[in-house]
Amino acid sequence: MEASLIHDKAERIRDVIRYIQRFKNALVVIYLDDKLIDSPLFLRHIKDISLLHETGLKVIIVPGAAKRIDEILSSSGIHWTMHRGCRITRQEAMPLIKMAAFDVSNRVMTALAGEKITALIGNWVRARGRGVIDGLDYGTIGEIDKLQTSAIETVLQNGFIPIFPCIGWSLAGKPYNISSILLSQQIAIHLHADKLFYLIPDASISNGNFKIPNSLGISPEGTVPAMNLEEVDEFLEINEYSVKSQNSDKNTTQYLVNSQEIPSEFAHRSLNSAENVSKSKILSLLNIAKEACSSGVTRVHILNGSIDGTVPCEIFSDFGSGTMIYTSNYGKIRDMKHEDIQNVLTLMQPFIDKGILLPRTPQMLSDQYSHYIVYELDGAIRACSSLVPYSDGQMEIAGVAVDSNCSHMGIGPKMIEFLVKRAQERNAKGLFLLTTQTSDWFENLGFEESSIETLPEQRKASWSPKRGSKVLRLNLESL
Repeated sequence: MEASLIHDKAERIRDVIRYIQRFKNALVVIYLDDKLIDSPLFLRHIKDISLLHETGLKVIIVPGAAKRIDEILSSSGIHWTMHRGCRITRQEAMPLIKMAAFDVSNRVMTALAGEKITALIGNWVRARGRGVIDGLDYGTIGEIDKLQTSAIETVLQNGFIPIFPCIGWSLAGKPYNISSILLSQQIAIHLHADKLFYLIPDASISNGNFKIPNSLGISPEGTVPAMNLEEVDEFLEINEYSVKSQNSDKNTTQYLVNSQEIPSEFAHRSLNSAENVSKSKILSLLNIAKEACSSGVTRVHILNGSIDGTVPCEIFSDFGSGTMIYTSNYGKIRDMKHEDIQNVLTLMQPFIDKGILLPRTPQMLSDQYSHYIVYELDGAIRACSSLVPYSDGQMEIAGVAVDSNCSHMGIGPKMIEFLVKRAQERNAKGLFLLTTQTSDWFENLGFEESSIETLPEQRKASWSPKRGSKVLRLNLESL
């Protein structure tokens, strides 16, 4: 037991080291919801962000300011209205909005200074007024026109953390209130960020508050750890969200001016509870994440800022703590290579110890590795299986092992589906497997119990009555 515990701890440490090496000099853009700035966890999040910076990552912070803007406008007796998710104010409110935005940014900068991290607040955003649309004057609302990317890159190269208040300036120097959420997206796109984090209180994509497609893996806690762009579309569709066309007008995405607003797509609905507003906001974030990934951002992460440690857990582990949206190069099935042998043996060992798999040796895998596929997750092998051909044209699925930490991610079914398609492509005359403890799992995937007599002669000869493995088959003709 002690050796097993040490092994588990060592694997976690190896994961952290692997991710530090992988993301050294990577650019991370972090949207920090302003509700977190007033929370007890604020300084904990700042400490974690500082640790990211100290491990060699380049960090940009975009703090939301909606709550502070509300407070300052209210205390000054300034009236505003909401329309399609936008705060509409007259021009005299702009100095107060600007003051609130810089106040929040200063709080973030001061907290970073407490961690001995130097940050800079800058006016790197050029904006233009939204103007009058359908007869409505949007007043102080602005849209992002241009980012001074060269200046931002210089700040990053000098080892500082840039902080972006939710203010942009026109060419004539006129300030506008812009969306922090969309600003963080545009920064990530224009600077080709490796990661974009949305750190928001109680942001959770789980089976407790959403309909989850059957194709998505779910963590033991009921949350969705990751979605690719196709899965995002499926998720949005079943949760009654109208997915925008990639060719839609740019203005259609300007619906999250601050963190408290309801997306315009949901303005027609009756949203009477904070829960419904939160759901709507997460659905909008998913669409923003999809647009970011489609425009070159490698990964977007929606994180529950009410959880201490969510940031380092998300970036320094395979399984994270929130929901990651990605395009590619996260999890992939590939053919096994000779250099994978030791990692595959390590992966198989717990299943061998339990009697689920037969023992394998390095020489056995060296002789058979061309039959194997592996599932690689950010450079680490987390699953394996093989497709063994026989002289009578039948094929066997064997050596199926999935890291227990990944069992909730749907990796196993994806690998079996891959092997079934490969068997079909290779015109297999039959597809079978032998199992002692996992028949229910395979039966859920469509396999049915069969007779030992149906096995190829070579495989029948190696079948052991003492082990008593069951034979399961999949009818390829019915697929």
